[in-house]
Amino acid sequence: MTDRKNFWHLIEACTVALFLTILAAGCVNDIDYRFSDRFYQSAGKKSPEIVVIGIDNVTLSKLGSRMSLKRRDIAQAINFLNHDPLSRPAVIGIDILFTGDDQNDPEGDKLLAEACAKFGNVVVGSEVVVNSDLEDENPWDDSWPWISPYDSLANVVETGHINAPNESDGIVRHDLLYVNAEGNGRIYSFARVIYEKFCRVKGIEPKILPWMERDGIFYLTFTAKSYSSGKNFYDLLRSNVPPEIYRDKIVLIGPYASGLQDAAPTSFDRSDLMFGLDIHANAIQAFMNGDCPIDASKIPQLVILFAATFFSGYYFRNAKMCHITLCWLMTCFVWLVICQICRCNGLILHVSWVPISETILFVGSIAMNYASARAENDRVTATFERYVDPVVMRKLLSDGSKLPNLGGELKDIAVLFVDIRGFTSMSEELPPATVVEILNRYLTLTTDCIRLYHGTLDKFVGDCTMAFWNAPVPQEKPVLLACRAALDMIAGSELLGKELMARYGRKISFGIGINWGSAVVGNIGTDFRMDYTAIGDTVNTAARLEANAPGGTILISRSVADKLGNCASVTSLGNSIKLKGKSPDFEVLVLNSLNDKGV
Repeated sequence: MTDRKNFWHLIEACTVALFLTILAAGCVNDIDYRFSDRFYQSAGKKSPEIVVIGIDNVTLSKLGSRMSLKRRDIAQAINFLNHDPLSRPAVIGIDILFTGDDQNDPEGDKLLAEACAKFGNVVVGSEVVVNSDLEDENPWDDSWPWISPYDSLANVVETGHINAPNESDGIVRHDLLYVNAEGNGRIYSFARVIYEKFCRVKGIEPKILPWMERDGIFYLTFTAKSYSSGKNFYDLLRSNVPPEIYRDKIVLIGPYASGLQDAAPTSFDRSDLMFGLDIHANAIQAFMNGDCPIDASKIPQLVILFAATFFSGYYFRNAKMCHITLCWLMTCFVWLVICQICRCNGLILHVSWVPISETILFVGSIAMNYASARAENDRVTATFERYVDPVVMRKLLSDGSKLPNLGGELKDIAVLFVDIRGFTSMSEELPPATVVEILNRYLTLTTDCIRLYHGTLDKFVGDCTMAFWNAPVPQEKPVLLACRAALDMIAGSELLGKELMARYGRKISFGIGINWGSAVVGNIGTDFRMDYTAIGDTVNTAARLEANAPGGTILISRSVADKLGNCASVTSLGNSIKLKGKSPDFEVLVLNSLNDKGV
């Protein structure tokens, strides 16, 4: 039985793990991106060797419009930056596409090409044209038409592509090391070309290229939101930029205004846009730091996720809640540590896959444990309601985690005993199964009457039933409730007796005794087995009243009659019935009926 149960637990764990693995692979990308952006990206110290001089809104307002920015203006800026050999930049990166000849200003084309050729420290942007109609999410394995700078410029400058990889959520978090240009092979990125040129000027060995899959995509590590020098392009044209800003540095020139549509949200700051120049600057610094990680393959991560959720799902099924919580926390913590270690070694893992899946399992386990505990509690409650009076059971359960202790307290209670008259002789003549059936029907009748009038069912002793009122919960008019229950028992036994006479030719009836007085009520027994019951002379007197009651008769004590007052019709038997252990003048009365007048 245990092996079969374990087998189904394994199947259940496997099914849940497979479901969570599929869920992670296709449905939690946005959540994972958000977790990863927060986990992997953090501000750092930006390189002082990279400065941005932007073509901002001030520049555009001074020059009149974007179309007023002419190639001769770029040439003028290059000449100014290089006019002093001791103060010139190491590299000037122009993030502008100079495609085709300018028919309106051929002189400007010539001036720009001459300036670039004269100083040899300029890198300009170019791009490949990707067919946007294709549904390929990752087109960078293919070769595409290349838009290069105009011929006279292309012959004298280095160029790097400014294409960006497609991001499913529009957030920039990757960069392209290279693209494949038709007829020109690999064109490396604008940032990489600038970095390698900077290394040559400085006479240093460039950091090795990051290992990448054939599409050239790597995870872009952002360091700073802005690399602005505080000076704009218009200041540069006016020769109002001090040389210490750009001496021996990488100077990036390009659009720096929102209206130029060269800005995008990044994983560094999803809530605000970062200009393209700053994205290039971050990429250059990533090359300087040798920090260009790549995304790890999904397949091994999915295998790890499946294994982790399978183990957890199986373990959570039967473990204690404290152990489940510890396992959940440890698994999430270990995964985050693994992610950080892989990050330091150039691999980017899906940060949220394991924590989210484990959290779903954890919450599911809490729900299942709660449902299981609730079902078990209901089962135990339903079971013990058959053995323990519901009033007593609710009293014990209301104590919460407090265990019932042995002992009791003195309370005034109404005690009722009811016994079946003629049962012994009937049991000798009828088959045992029939005797049990009849007994159960009589005991059901007595129990229903006790519960109807909110009594505490104490015990069954053979064919005798004991109950009491006013404990464990105090009640209003407990004696009246006990007497009503007794009268209902007598009425019910008469109906049941007629049925038995018709079926078996035998009739039995109830003898009932009721007493009122003080008794010790509480948990009686041992630490491992106890009963909630009442003991004392009051209980013994009620039992003796019942023992002397003829069938169909309710005997009560004077204390009961006094509590009932004028709401009851009683007949005094005086001291004609001698009760064992009681004085000879102990008065016994017969309860005839109740008229429901006030007590």
